[in-house]
Amino acid sequence: MENSGYIALSRQMALGREMSIIANNVANMNTNAYKGEGMMFVEYLDKTKTGERLSFAQDLRLVRNLAEGQLQTTDNPLDVAITGDGYFTAEVNGDQRYTRNGSFHLSPEGTLVTTGGYNVLGQGDAPITFPPGATDITITRDGSISASSGPIGKLKLVSFEDEQLLVKEAGGLFSTADNQEAIEDAPGEIVQGAVEGSNIQGIIEMSRMIDTTRSYESMAKFINGEHERQLKAIQSLANMRA
Repeated sequence: MENSGYIALSRQMALGREMSIIANNVANMNTNAYKGEGMMFVEYLDKTKTGERLSFAQDLRLVRNLAEGQLQTTDNPLDVAITGDGYFTAEVNGDQRYTRNGSFHLSPEGTLVTTGGYNVLGQGDAPITFPPGATDITITRDGSISASSGPIGKLKLVSFEDEQLLVKEAGGLFSTADNQEAIEDAPGEIVQGAVEGSNIQGIIEMSRMIDTTRSYESMAKFINGEHERQLKAIQSLANMRA
C-alpha cells in the first residue's frame, strides 16, 4: 500500500472509533447524568526514508462533555440532583466511587443506595441509614438529610481539579486515576425530588453520525480507488514485459 493509502486508512480507522462513541452517546440519551463523549483528533507527522513528511490522523483521547443535563422532576424524596460542581460518593467493594446520578432508594436494611445497590456515603464516609418507618424525608441544598425521626446525616459531595481524568466505570460510576484526589465539600447544591438527565442532544448526535458516515464512506471509496489504480498499474507493467 502506498503512502496515500496508509494516510486514508488511518483516517478511516479513527472515524470508525468515532462512530462507536457517537452510537454509545445515542444509546444513553435517556441515562441519568450521562455525559456525552467525543474523540480529540491530532495530526501525527511521520518521516519516510526519503525525507518526505506524512500526515496521519490520530485519535488522541476521549473528551467528556461536562455540561449539566436538564433537571427532571420526579417528586421522589430520595431522588436528588446536583446543580453546579460535585459528585455523590458511593462505596463499591470497599473503595469509593463517584456519580452524578442521584436516583437513590432504600435497601431492605434502610440504607440509602444507588441504582446499582451500592451504599451512598455521607460525611465521615459512613453509610446513610434511615430508621424503620421514617417519613417526611427532607434533603436540603447542602445535602443535610432529616426525617420525621430527626436528623439522619449529610450527603458527601466531592469535586475534582480535572474531571476529564475520571475513569468511567459501569453503572454511571467513576473512579480516580493519575493520583488525583477527591476534594470534599464541593460547591454544588442539591435539588430534592429531581434527577439530572443526560446532556446528549439527539439532533446534534444524529448530525455527527451522518457526517462521520459520509467521511468514512468517502475514505473507503478513496482506498478502493487507490487499490484499483495499483492493480491497473501492475497489469500494465506485466503486459509491457510480456
